[in-house]
Amino acid sequence: MDQSPPSVSPLRGLVEVTRLVRTAGDVPELLAAIARVISESLGYGTVVINVYRPAWDDFETTTVYGNAQARETLEGVVRSIEQWTPLLDERFRRRGAYVVLAGEFDWTTIEDDFYLPDREAGVGENAWHPLDALFVPMRSHDGQLLGILSVDEPASRRRPSDDDLDVLVALADHAAIALQSAREAAQAARHRLALEQLLRVSTGLTAHPSADAIMQRVCGSVRDALGFQNVLVVLTDPVDGRLSLGAAVGWSREELLLPTVRLGDLDPLFDPAYEVEGCYLLPNEVAEQRISRDKLPYASKLNGRGPHAWSRHWLLVPLHDADQGVIGLLSVDEPEDRLLPSNDKLQALRIFANQAAAAIVSAERVRELSFLADHDPLTRLLNRRAFVERLEGEVARASRYDRGFSLVVCDLDGFKGINDRLGHQAGDAMLQMFGRRIEDALRKTDVAFRIGGDEFALLLAEATDEDAREVIGRIRERLDGLHASFGVAACPGDALEAQALFRLADEALYQAKRSGTGLQFV
Repeated sequence: MDQSPPSVSPLRGLVEVTRLVRTAGDVPELLAAIARVISESLGYGTVVINVYRPAWDDFETTTVYGNAQARETLEGVVRSIEQWTPLLDERFRRRGAYVVLAGEFDWTTIEDDFYLPDREAGVGENAWHPLDALFVPMRSHDGQLLGILSVDEPASRRRPSDDDLDVLVALADHAAIALQSAREAAQAARHRLALEQLLRVSTGLTAHPSADAIMQRVCGSVRDALGFQNVLVVLTDPVDGRLSLGAAVGWSREELLLPTVRLGDLDPLFDPAYEVEGCYLLPNEVAEQRISRDKLPYASKLNGRGPHAWSRHWLLVPLHDADQGVIGLLSVDEPEDRLLPSNDKLQALRIFANQAAAAIVSAERVRELSFLADHDPLTRLLNRRAFVERLEGEVARASRYDRGFSLVVCDLDGFKGINDRLGHQAGDAMLQMFGRRIEDALRKTDVAFRIGGDEFALLLAEATDEDAREVIGRIRERLDGLHASFGVAACPGDALEAQALFRLADEALYQAKRSGTGLQFV
C-alpha cells in the first residue's frame, strides 16, 4: 500500500531545518529531528544519516527514520570510505546528489547488510524501483565531508525530478550546517573550559604555590580542557641535561619509571618541519627513524586510522626560560577523540606549557634567592654570614662535648695583580676554579666558605694537624700551577672563642705568606 503524500511542504521543511540550525543542541537528537523533517516534507519513507568519523576515516549510520526493519538493518552499521567511493562516482552525480538507478550498481560488492525495501516497484515511466538509491553529501562551509544523507521509499513511487533533487540538496545543506553548528558549539564549550582552566592556573601562579603544585595543575588542566588523557612534565637538569619527572596525570607508576634520557637525545625530534604553534607533532614512523623507542618507550593506545587520526604520534612542547633555554618538556598522549589536534588546540597547549615554564622559572628564582641568603653567588660556596654562624656553633659544640676541629683560612697568592692585569672576568674564573678545587679535596664532614674577595675558610671536623695538612695537600695538588697560602688554628687547643680562633688563623695565613712557606699552623 502506498504511503500518504507529504504532511509538510518542502518550503516548510526548509524553514523547519533552518530553525533546527539555530537551536542546534544534542547531535543525536538534532539528526533525528532533521531526518523526520526530511521524511515529512519530501515524502520519503526511509531517511538515513551516515556521519563521517574522522578518527576512523569511515561512516557510521547514526540515524534511521523509517520502519523498524530499516532501523534494525542499518542503525550502527559502519562502512569504510572505500566502500562509499564507488557510490559517489561522477557518473551518478545529478544536481549535487548521487542517483544510483536499479541495475547500475552491483550492491553485493559492498556487503550484504544493506537495506532493500519490501515494496513493489512503481508503474509507468520514471517509476521508482526498490534497488534505486539516492545519496546527498553533507559538507561543511569549507567543503569538508560531514556525512551522507540517504533517502528511499518515496511516497509517490516515482524517481526524483530535478526540482525534487534541488530541494533535497538544499535540505541536506541545511542539515550539514546544523551538524556543523552543533559540533562547533561543543568545541566552543571545550574552548571555554580551556580558558577557565588557564585562568585557574594563572591565579595559582600569582598566589606563589610550589612549582610542583602548578605543574600538577597544568597537567590536570590539559587533560580536562584539551582531552589528552596522559600528560607529563619533565624537567631538564641544567648540568647534564638529564630529564626527570616533574608532574603527570594518567600514567601508571610503571610507565613513569623513565629511562635515562637527556635533552640532547631528543634534539632530532625538534624539527621545524613538524612545528605547529610552538609544538612538535611527529608521526610515529618519522620519530622512530630519528630516536630509539627505548628513550621514550610508551606507545599510544587511543589510536584511530586515516589522515585525521592520532596514530602513535609524538607531541612534545619545549618549556623555555626567559633566555629561551629549554628547562623541560610537556608531553601529551591518548587524545580522547583519537584525532590529531587542531591548530587551536595546539595553541592552547602551548599556552599551558608557558604556564608550566613560568612556574618552574618562578620556583627557581625563589630557590635561588633562598640559596643566596647563605651562599656566595660566584663560587656557590657558603658565604661569610653562614661562616660566622657555623663557626660559633662549632666552637660551642667543641666546648660542650669536647669535640675539636680545625679552622683553615686561605687565599690565592698574587691574586690582586692577576685580577688587575687580566681583568675581573679572568679573576672571577680563577676564584670559581679555586672554590671547586677546595670542594673536591674536602672530606664529607668538612665545609668550605668564601668569606670575602679571594679569601676562603674551611671547617675541618675533628681534624688533627695531620688531617688538616693532608686536606691542604690535596688542594695544592689540584691548583694547576697556581699558588695559595693557608693558616690553620685548632679548637679547643688554640682558642675556645670564635673571633679569637678566626684571628689566630688569619694571622697564621699572613705569617705563611711572609715566610714563603704557604702553610702556617698556630
